[in-house]
Amino acid sequence: MILEAIRRDGPLTRLELGGRTGLTGPGITNILRRLGDTGLVTARKRAEAGSGQPSTEFAIDPDGAFGLGVRLHGGSGEVVVLDLAGRIRESRTIDLSGDANAALKRAIGGLGTMRSSRARILGVGIGVDDPSSVSPDALAAALRPFRVSVERDCVTALLAERTFGVGAVEGGAMLIILDDHIRAGFLFRGVPFGGVHGKAGSIGLMRTGADHVPLDTVAGLGELRKIMTPAERAALAAGTEMPLSAPVKAWIREAAGHLLDAIVATAGFLAPGAILIGGDLPRPMIEELIAQMSVERGDTAIRPFITPWISPIRPASFPQAGIALGAAMLPFFDLLLPPVMPGG
Repeated sequence: MILEAIRRDGPLTRLELGGRTGLTGPGITNILRRLGDTGLVTARKRAEAGSGQPSTEFAIDPDGAFGLGVRLHGGSGEVVVLDLAGRIRESRTIDLSGDANAALKRAIGGLGTMRSSRARILGVGIGVDDPSSVSPDALAAALRPFRVSVERDCVTALLAERTFGVGAVEGGAMLIILDDHIRAGFLFRGVPFGGVHGKAGSIGLMRTGADHVPLDTVAGLGELRKIMTPAERAALAAGTEMPLSAPVKAWIREAAGHLLDAIVATAGFLAPGAILIGGDLPRPMIEELIAQMSVERGDTAIRPFITPWISPIRPASFPQAGIALGAAMLPFFDLLLPPVMPGG
């Protein structure tokens, strides 16, 4: 609680921390002493107007700890270095077409942060569309001595949104990742929801539209690539903006209707406060897709029973939905936050 309050609103005095956390003065003092001893928080005098004694305020030390975040995505990947203040210090892409674990190890070893003897690396968080497709033991062996955490990429994307993007939205958030396989993550009361088997959000398998076909077969990016020119496919892979050709515009119109069906079926029941769309599409294409969904949503001749309480749909806050950014937060959660007690 203290770290989160200082990170969000700091620098803060003991009195201000008491007002934000409800903790007692002695408790706050003891916690701040421990945070200072471990290099996570720094103290300084606050310059105040008047002749009164200056107060001591506490701030996050950005160099106090670092988390490494990785997005694994087919034959490529992305790794970022996140400091304790929530700033990305480094970012690079990785070619994983060969020995993926060895390539990841080389990429992490080549980061500038790793060459600093003072850098306190808490661990490596990894976001992947299907955690069962990777071996945690093999990753841990390749990245030893770092602690490795593997999580669904839609969950790490939501962690990035919760901390650095839309924030704590009343009613929670739904984030849809557009990829070859479309999937969604859900965040309720600040906690990711994965279902009994951790498979909640597999909306690409839903049958949508008047033709009742799986969403993946219409709105998946694999279908988009089929109708693109080589130049358009190269722009899509690079995440750069491109003129929308007639075939691409037709894909957007077709995908929007089917995607809206999936959103109505899920968000209409769960009623999240924010509905976000992200992934590997350039942001202008995501905005065009959302605009087309708004057109269809307002056409009562097509869908006369759209639930009025469904929140507006908007783009995710970060490119590639912030998957690597959210993954970089996993080591902080694992090592700096207390474990959840049974029944708590």
